[in-house]
This record gives sequence, C-alpha cells and structure tokens, in this order.
Amino acid sequence: MQEKKQTVHLLLLDPSLNDAEHTISVLRNDGKATRAHRITSEEDLQESLKSQSWDLLIAKREDQELTYLDCLDAIKAQGLDLPLIAILEEFDEAEHVTALQKGARQVVLASHETVQLHAIRRELEDHADRRKRKSVELQLRDAEKRCNSLLESSVDPIAYIIEGMHVFANKAYLDLFGYEDLDDLICIPVLDAIASSSTGAFKTFLKQAEGPEALDTPVPICIERSDGSEEMVAVSSSLATFEGDACLQLVMRPQVDAELEAKLKKISREDLLTGLYNKTYWMEQLHLFIEQIMQQKAHGFVMFIQILDVGRLKDSLGITGTDTLLASFATLLREHKGPHSTLGRFSDDSFVWIEAENSQDQVQKLASTISQAAEQKLFDISGKTAQVKVAVGLLRLNENSGTTETVVSKAIRASVYAIERPEASRQGGQAVSNVYMYNGLDFEDSDKSIDDYMAMLQAALDDNRFKMLFQPIISLQGSTDGYYEAFLRMIDNEGKEISPSDFLPVETEARLATKLDRWVILQNVKSLSSHRSKGYSSRLIINITGHTITDDTFIDWLQKALTAAKLPGESLVFQVAEADVIEYLLQAKEFSAQIHKLGCQLALSRFGCALDPFKTLDHVEVDYVKVDGSYTEDIQKTAEAREAFYAMVDKLKDQSKMVITPLVENATVLSTLYQAGVHYIQGYYLQAPTTEMNYDFAEGG
Repeated sequence: MQEKKQTVHLLLLDPSLNDAEHTISVLRNDGKATRAHRITSEEDLQESLKSQSWDLLIAKREDQELTYLDCLDAIKAQGLDLPLIAILEEFDEAEHVTALQKGARQVVLASHETVQLHAIRRELEDHADRRKRKSVELQLRDAEKRCNSLLESSVDPIAYIIEGMHVFANKAYLDLFGYEDLDDLICIPVLDAIASSSTGAFKTFLKQAEGPEALDTPVPICIERSDGSEEMVAVSSSLATFEGDACLQLVMRPQVDAELEAKLKKISREDLLTGLYNKTYWMEQLHLFIEQIMQQKAHGFVMFIQILDVGRLKDSLGITGTDTLLASFATLLREHKGPHSTLGRFSDDSFVWIEAENSQDQVQKLASTISQAAEQKLFDISGKTAQVKVAVGLLRLNENSGTTETVVSKAIRASVYAIERPEASRQGGQAVSNVYMYNGLDFEDSDKSIDDYMAMLQAALDDNRFKMLFQPIISLQGSTDGYYEAFLRMIDNEGKEISPSDFLPVETEARLATKLDRWVILQNVKSLSSHRSKGYSSRLIINITGHTITDDTFIDWLQKALTAAKLPGESLVFQVAEADVIEYLLQAKEFSAQIHKLGCQLALSRFGCALDPFKTLDHVEVDYVKVDGSYTEDIQKTAEAREAFYAMVDKLKDQSKMVITPLVENATVLSTLYQAGVHYIQGYYLQAPTTEMNYDFAEGG
C-alpha cells in the first residue's frame, strides 16, 4: 500500500482572510499537509459540519455575527468529536474560563503564535488518539463476538472463573460435567467440581495461575461430574476478561501422555542452541508482563543484550565455534538469572531479559555485572580462546511503555546508544561499560538539528546513496500517452530505502535543497534519454522544491542539461507543491514562463488544500493539476464529498487543466473518477514505483 501523508482537515473562524492563510502556512511549515475551510456564516458552519469529518476548529474571538461559542454549540448539537481552540486578543480570565466551560479544548492568545502551534499539535495528536481508540474499541467488540462464537463451538471444555465462581462455560464444558444449561452451573464454585483427591492440587494451581510461570503447563486434576462420577483431565489456565472484568480462563482436556505433551511444549518455547526461551515465547511472556504492569500488579525492566563484533568472531571461530560460544554465553547469563528473571534469545547475537520486582539501581548493577563478566570471561572454544564484549540497553516498564514491539525497539535503541554515547552510561556517578538506561529526552526528534539533517543528506549525496523509482500515471480517458512520476529514495546504512518524508527536514537549507533537486533532475534526464532512445515517447514528472523556483541560475542550468542529453523540453514536467507556489507566488509565475519557453510543462501537486486554491491558477500558468490525495479517500466516504470533487474537476477542466488523481488503491474508486472526468490516475492499484520505466501504456490505457 502506498504511504500516505495524513492531511489535516481544518476549519477556521477568522474574520481576516490573510490571518487565516497565515495559520495554514504555519501548519504547513510545521510539516502538516492541510486542507482548510474558512467559515463565513452560520449556514456555512452547519453545512461544513454535516458534509465531512474535521480534525480541528480554530476560532478567533472577534466582534462578529458568528462566534466561537456558536461553533461550540453547533458541535455539541451534532454530537461531534471536534476539538476547538479559541484565540483571544488579550487575556481575560472570565472569558478564558467561559470558553473552557463551554467545551473549548485550548484557549490561546493571538500574540502567542508559538504557543498556538504547540496547542494545535497537542489537539491533533489527542484527536488522532481518540479516533484510534474508537477504532480499536470497535475491533475489540468484533473480536469478542468472534471469540464468543469460537468458544461456543470449541470442542475443548472452556470456562471463565471469577473469585472461584463459574461465570461462563461453553457447551463442551457443560457436557464434560454433565450439565445441560449454564444456569445449572453458574452458582457452583469451581472447587465443588473437583474431586476431593485433587482439591489440594487444584487450590495450588489456582494460586499460581496469576503468575506467568504456571500459565502454560497443564496440571492433571480429577474432576467430579454432576452424577458423582470422576475423570482425570489436564487443566491449563490463562488470564482473560469477561464482560470487562478480569477473570481466569480454564481449559480442561482429556488427559493424554502428560510427559510427551510437556516435552513438546518445552521444545516449542526453547531456543535449541542455547536452551533459553525462544523469541516467540519470550515476546508472549513480555506481553503478559506488560498487561500486569497496566493493571498495576507488577513493575520491572527489560534488558537487551547485544554481543558486539560477531562478524570477527565468526571469522575466527567459524560457524560451529560461534554456536558453541553463544551456548557458553547463554550459560553465563543463566548464572546471573534470579527468581524474577525471564531470559530469552532474540536473534543470532542478541539476548533479551525481563527483570521483575528489582529497583532501578539493582537492575543497573545487574546489567553492569553481566557486561563486566562477559568481558572478563575467557571462553575455550575447541582449543581457541575467545572473548566477547556486549552492549546492554535497559528500559523501565510502566503503563505508557506501549506494545511489546515498542518496548523491544526502545531497548534496542538504548543498547545502540550505549555504544555510540559511552559517556551517557552512568551508575552512581561512575561510568559503566556499554550499559545505558533508556531516557526519552535523549531520543526526542528536536535533538536532531537542521544541521544534523543537512550533514546526513550531504553524506548521502557524497556516497551516492540515492536512487530513483518510477510510477506510471495512466490515462482514464483512453489516451496512450506515457507518463511516469519520479520518486527519490535514500539508502540507509542497512541498505533499506527511505522516502523523503522520513529523511528531509521541513526546513531544508536552500543551497542543499537546490543541489538535491539538480541531482534528481540529472539522474532522471539520463534515465529518460536512455529510455526514449529505445523508441518510447514517455514523459517524466519530476518533483522540485520551492527553493528551485527561486533559483535564478536554474533555467540556464536546465537548458544546458537538456542540450547535453539531447532531450526535448516537452518530455519533462516539473511538479511543485501548491503550498510552495503560494509561498513564492511571484517567483513561481516567472518560473512557469521560463520553463514553458524551454518546452517543459508545469504541474501543481497537493491541489485543493488552500482556502482559495483557484486563486493560484489565476497567477501561475499550470498545465497539470494533481489534486491532494485526501480527495481520493473522501470521495469514497460521502456523496457530499463526491459532489464537491465533481465541481472542482469541472472547474479545472473549464480552465483547460489536465487533472491527475493520486492514491488510487482499489478498483471501486475508478468509476467515480471516470464520471468526474479525471484525465489521469496514479496509485499502487495500477503499479507501485519500480526502478524501471516498463509499464505497458497501450494495455493499461
């Protein structure tokens, strides 16, 4: 699926059009793609709230017919979850309190622009979190329905127990005990269903059931049916919830070869080389431990232990010798394992550790001891002596730690940080070798300055770690013209592709931005020239930044590049984001005129996000208009969104603009786009970006 940059749907109540545009500009400069609408009347407000879903409403307190209080009333009347930020010209405590009491999420002074931006960020994040929570709640309800259906139809006898009493049992469980209806069992304590010979063992089993050690091992128990007969079963348990309450799930299966079953379970959860828990089972234990922490029933830490320079060890010891070393290292770890430790092997050269109950000082001392013991240990591997060095990342677990994947990711980052920043490893004021306790402040994005980004981009350019991908743009009206859009990707140190949204800072330094643009253009000119020499007439759409629009030397440079490649200007379409054109409107007008003289064309991307997007077209000569990807999503949701889209496309066609719609990821939207009269479509449904320009336009069109 194509990566989507989420578009902020913003409502503005502001008497000043310029101030409203400035607010949108601030958000875009903060890296947020924004589609905004400025409310002009009560009718406009009501229609806007009904027509689509919005992320935020920013309202100024002005002496006007419509106020932010009217907006709050309208939001409440329609029962919407739409956060409102009230902007006041001057501080008035009574006004401030009134706004909050009426439902405003934030109240900010108009002169405090930085505070406004932080308030907007927070409300957008909170609103997104609430939407995710609602979505997860719906998924949970669906999952519970499916689980209940599976429970009822399961051949395994299953029951839920709360405080020793049955609260639910499936048909197989009722049949096992000889009951016909759940009501006959609901008031019977579970101990009354256990034979007297197994009562003691079952009580012990129940006491241990809340701890992770006893959850996966079936226990042989003798049950007593309603008719007094007895039968041996294997009982296993797991923590669960029933109608929102914590409970214990019991599964009773006919007793089979207990020894064989125990061996199979042992094999399924162990790493065969080291004898430690394998990754899958350890992650399950981490998940259970995090659940206990969420219920405030436990506290603890995670350790990620990374053996360094394994490549050198493999070269020296060979694969078999390295395996022996890893097994010996696992034995060393076991020697430091306590009663509340859960130890596992995460990958070839890394190990993971859950340490419960201990304090932070104790865990740091433990990690330091492991690190020092590993360095001091001389491993005898088939007559060769080997030493290892490790990096240990520590993470304190709490209710905000996140998912198991997030927890492990943070612990891994901590281990890397321990190597990169040895000065950060501290214990009681003394340096600890390669041990670091995760601190969120050390990983804030704000710590990475623009200079750091610039240095990273310059290094990637110097090392030739950029590549181009090409995605076809297909005619929806029967034309066989071949268009591709070129996408830039950076290759990181691990060989993975990174998109510009992940490696380009919002505020790219002008000199480097234009240098990167020129590198992209040169690579694409070469690729297109080679492609067209094979008889193709394809055209290429190349994205450029706003800085290139303002570069006075660019046109001369481009002319020389086209001449050198013997490439006609008509084969290139330069694409600029709507926000950049608005910011540099005069320069964009001149830029458009100049590239048209060379035979090139201009495309405007992310169109439709400005308050008055067609105003831009009045000043700049544009050949192609690529609408913002959020329209593709919206037209699949409501009839109102489709009608608004049809009207926008009609207006663009009236101005002789060729319309491109991106993010086409399914066949169902095609008929809507065709009816709207869209000229070209683009998306993963048609073809993902590839390293070659190899799409068959004759067949696809």
